[in-house]
Amino acid sequence: MDREKFDVIVIGAGHAGCEAALAAARLGMRTLILTMSVDHIAFMPCNPHIGGSSKGHLVREIDALGGEMGRNIDGTFLQSKMLNRSKGPAVHSLRAQADKLAYSMQMRRVLEKQEGLTIKQAEAVALLTDESGPAGQGCRRICGVRIATGPEFEAQAVILCTGTYGTARCLCGESITETGPNGLQRSVNLSESLRALGIGLRRFKTGTPARMDGSTVDFSRMIRQDGDIPVIPFSFTTDPDTVQREQLPCYLTYTNKETHDIIRANLDRSPIYAGIIEGVGPRYCPSIEDKVVKFPEHERHQVFVEPEGTYTNEVYIDGMSSSMPEDVQVKMYHTVPGLEHAQIVKNAYAIEYDCLTPGQLSSALEIRAIRGLFCAGQINGSSGYEEAAAQGLVAGINAVMQILQREPLVIDRSEGYIGVLIDDLVTKENEEPYRMMTSRAEYRLLLRQDNADLRLTEKGYAVGLISEERVTALRKKREQIEAEKIRLKNVLLGAAPEVQQFMEEHGSAPLKTGMSLAELLNRPELTWENLAPLDPGRRPLPAAVIEQVEIDLRYAGYIERQERQVKQFRKAEHQRIPDDIDYSDVPSLRLEARQKLSRFRPESIGQAMRLAGVTPADASVLMVYLAARRASSR
Repeated sequence: MDREKFDVIVIGAGHAGCEAALAAARLGMRTLILTMSVDHIAFMPCNPHIGGSSKGHLVREIDALGGEMGRNIDGTFLQSKMLNRSKGPAVHSLRAQADKLAYSMQMRRVLEKQEGLTIKQAEAVALLTDESGPAGQGCRRICGVRIATGPEFEAQAVILCTGTYGTARCLCGESITETGPNGLQRSVNLSESLRALGIGLRRFKTGTPARMDGSTVDFSRMIRQDGDIPVIPFSFTTDPDTVQREQLPCYLTYTNKETHDIIRANLDRSPIYAGIIEGVGPRYCPSIEDKVVKFPEHERHQVFVEPEGTYTNEVYIDGMSSSMPEDVQVKMYHTVPGLEHAQIVKNAYAIEYDCLTPGQLSSALEIRAIRGLFCAGQINGSSGYEEAAAQGLVAGINAVMQILQREPLVIDRSEGYIGVLIDDLVTKENEEPYRMMTSRAEYRLLLRQDNADLRLTEKGYAVGLISEERVTALRKKREQIEAEKIRLKNVLLGAAPEVQQFMEEHGSAPLKTGMSLAELLNRPELTWENLAPLDPGRRPLPAAVIEQVEIDLRYAGYIERQERQVKQFRKAEHQRIPDDIDYSDVPSLRLEARQKLSRFRPESIGQAMRLAGVTPADASVLMVYLAARRASSR
């Protein structure tokens, strides 16, 4: 049988797979996306929301690079809210509750309309390789995929986006079913194919709470949580007027002593504590059993009750994921105020699945041992829709860059949360599913969600995903920001009576000396808008420009300090390590460092220094060796 030929094949149509396939097709590649179920494209088996703390940054960055997630949630959200408003702009994060069905249907529609993209429902069972990898690198090259029904497809690059389907099994107490999330078919043969190719796999675990029939929930006993007015869109291309619509409420309630007593009394029936579950679970998204056991001092835990869609009564019980047996679940949920008589539509469950062991990925998200094989999402050891989508976009771009013999897109830790995410997955031995958090970003004041376009859209344009029109608008925005900052620095005010009266009316200290409008913006009670009476020469500016001007001037000292730190960081990042280095040849390198460097194959001195087990002294030894090697090759 002749093989049908594609440029890129994407295995999996979750959030990583959708971004990877769209990126490849939009960059002109003939692309095939294989999915176990075309009716579950961009499916949300856990909480149907997009964004949240740090994750909102990822969605904005995906959009800035030319990805789809931000646009998709803008059209399908049920409620939208900006988190952490009481804190500084570095941690502001947009979060939207999604209509689960609408989000999936809209993403499928986008994929179906994309020129050059073919969707096929099929199980990928084997990766096809040949021995034509780069000479001297001892690696194979990917050349295609075989599906369960027999046909084989050729490709120059394959992207694995298998999510939690790899040899998956779901656990609910003593009940164990060999299935993917939500009862969908799992994948077994592909894991066997990966192992046969020498790719290391391990087991991770995640979980999800029960879904309840909302008509049986007493919302009057809970605290209502409404969305923001006005709504701020995720995508920089979305007209804000189009997202101002009626929103559905969410609700807050709490567990209590009775809930915790029931859980403690039945821990021996939890697969997590009975030793049945092999995989490691996420520390930052624990089950309710973990919360009760690990935080015994807490008398209660938050529980958010959130809608799943417009055309269903189903609600999601956020904060109470569990693997307890069904009878225990019924008892514990019924102790929560408002859930006393709630009926479970879908039981909570834990799910185990295969993912990569650390040390196999390059910064381009390519498996180093197999040329042309890229990986994105939970197979890389991460958790979350947004983390998956970000990796999918980068993997899709880099698969194409390799085919076109161009340099890969690598976003470093100073350029984006996507860079932090990928660098952590590449350099760290994560012992649990990796979740993005603002605390992981060293330069988070520079990496705000509001300036994602200013940081990354030029990169999206360079690879070909951003239009000329969009990058021109971005450049105009940047010029307006800089021009307005200069203007405000040059508008000086003295201690005139009308100025002092203005200060008094706005609760601001009177002026003792002359000050510029830029200096006045350092005062938290003053804004660009309310300074208008003292600034008759101003011209109207877009809200997005004003936002950047205020932040840049208000936090100028902190921003300058982080920019100096970034310069130091980049010195180490720019010291590249050759691919062919043999660490056994490096004299005076400690054994542990030699082993870690050989396993993870860092691409720069900076990356080497972030490896656990590599000390500053080891890095110095390596730099001396590399300098001598460069000198001898001249």
